Amino acid sequence: MQAPQRIRFRLASLIITMLLVACSGTSNHALRDFQLQTPRPFGYVIGDTIRHRILIETRSGMELQRSSLPAQGRLNRWLQLNDVSVTEQGGSDGNHYQIDLLYQQFYAPLEVKELSIPGFMLRFQQHGQTLEQPVAAWAFTVAPLRELVVRQDPHGEYMRPDQAPRMLDDSAIVRRLCVALAVALSIALRLVWLYGYLPGLPQRSVFKRAQRKLQNLGLQQLPEALAAVHTAFNGLHGKPVFLHKLAEFYQSHPEYRSIADELAWFFDYSNRYFFGEASATLQTADLEKIKTLCLHCREIERGSR
Repeated sequence: MQAPQRIRFRLASLIITMLLVACSGTSNHALRDFQLQTPRPFGYVIGDTIRHRILIETRSGMELQRSSLPAQGRLNRWLQLNDVSVTEQGGSDGNHYQIDLLYQQFYAPLEVKELSIPGFMLRFQQHGQTLEQPVAAWAFTVAPLRELVVRQDPHGEYMRPDQAPRMLDDSAIVRRLCVALAVALSIALRLVWLYGYLPGLPQRSVFKRAQRKLQNLGLQQLPEALAAVHTAFNGLHGKPVFLHKLAEFYQSHPEYRSIADELAWFFDYSNRYFFGEASATLQTADLEKIKTLCLHCREIERGSR
């Protein structure tokens, strides 16, 4: 073979080799992005969970073979895979995968010890070919729950308690509670005063007693009804109240001016009944007006009118 022919042959062989390498490189770079996100590799004790997240971005036409994921369950004598979840989001230029793995370790060391979550191989399918992506093992350290040398005290085994939490400042809560109690007490005292339950204030319940007497009285007991209302006014004013002394009564008890017309009618009717002709023409409406007057006086007595 002549020298020019050998050169051309070698040049052709080199081009073919470069093409083959380029073709094989297409498969090796089928993943656009691969990330293994892990938490801190220290500070774990027995029963702690560890979450791993794998983010993958593939090229168009490549799909993850989910059978290549580790199976949920016990992986070895101290490690268990509690949950495996895969989120897939397709796109025109490829797929995006998010793989979440939740491990739980049950190793109880006597001293700080380094352990390792085993790695595995992810497989992808592209145009009938299977491509693999390794997920590396992940090392972390676990610590014992208690000291190796168990100390004893006179009462038995010595255990170090957890640090007590910092006490919260409850001064604001105490102040608010005191204010709430003061408001509730003032409301209760106001109600007791309105209903006439405080000792030394009988005037707050004089019409209450009169109203109770009027409830069961009929037209034939009209004298008892008039007497009950007169007794209430006399007890409130501290001395007898008559029609011509209503002005004096209003000076001591101005709140009763709102029913001045009813009071004038009552005392006028009482005068005519006991000293005039009203007793001869008794009407049910007169008794109802007396009961209504007593009700209005009771409302004023309670402060609700």
